[in-house]
Amino acid sequence: MLGRVRIERGSLVSETQPISSSTQGSESPDLSVVVPVHDEAGAILPLLAEIRAALLGILSFEIIVVDDGSRDGTSAELSSVVQHLPELRVVVHSEQQGQSAAIANGVRLARGWWVATLDGDGQNDPHDLRDFWGVVVSDPAIDMVCGVRTQRREGLPRRLASRIANAVRQAVLHDGVEDTGCGIKLFARRAFLGLPRFDHMHRFLPALLVAAGGRTVTRPVHDRPRSKGRSKYGIVDRLLVGVPDLIGVWWLTRRISAVSRGSVRELRGPCLDRPLPIAIGK
Repeated sequence: MLGRVRIERGSLVSETQPISSSTQGSESPDLSVVVPVHDEAGAILPLLAEIRAALLGILSFEIIVVDDGSRDGTSAELSSVVQHLPELRVVVHSEQQGQSAAIANGVRLARGWWVATLDGDGQNDPHDLRDFWGVVVSDPAIDMVCGVRTQRREGLPRRLASRIANAVRQAVLHDGVEDTGCGIKLFARRAFLGLPRFDHMHRFLPALLVAAGGRTVTRPVHDRPRSKGRSKYGIVDRLLVGVPDLIGVWWLTRRISAVSRGSVRELRGPCLDRPLPIAIGK
């Protein structure tokens, strides 16, 4: 049986509470849905119900909720349902490590070939994943589908700040995604695991993937008002970390592009299929 996993910094600790999962056999699910949460009591259980309703009968899936050191009732709510939802797996950070670390640990533990991410506050609509899934099924060459919020439900100051930030990021990184802050994405697990990891990397996934030679597309998605709690990010703190991050990612993508450019092939000749005619070193 799979265990409820608790993550210390740099290690995995398996707890005794089991998870009953219909996807824990030898076959991997089609899709792993990774949901990072921090203090989302009251929002996470309705979201889990929505994910199941959106995907049941469409494809095989697992839901990996990564509790990033919540201090409210989030952990208790997850513990109350983990025995009863066959697709659910719960990962717990012993202390808050940030959204990027939560997503990375969820992807690392995922068993699906494809991974979807959703914010844990309920603002992303899980039914949009049906459209995303149709995109990658129709064109397997696509590595990532990114959601774009066409009608934002946030206040005017946040919308303006987001619009300015996205315009600046586009001008610098040229990743072709106009709303990289949208939490709902679907991508190939292998593509994500090949990317460098750092704090706040989740905001730059399209740019990193494009720099590595990947292919991304965008799709319009529904944006909903937060049902419970409050935003974990403010306009000022996003700006303070956003500028240094943007500079660092610009530098990094240039280095990734340099090593990813072109193709590599091995030349084989007759000498590789028979012993060398002379002894090496003589």
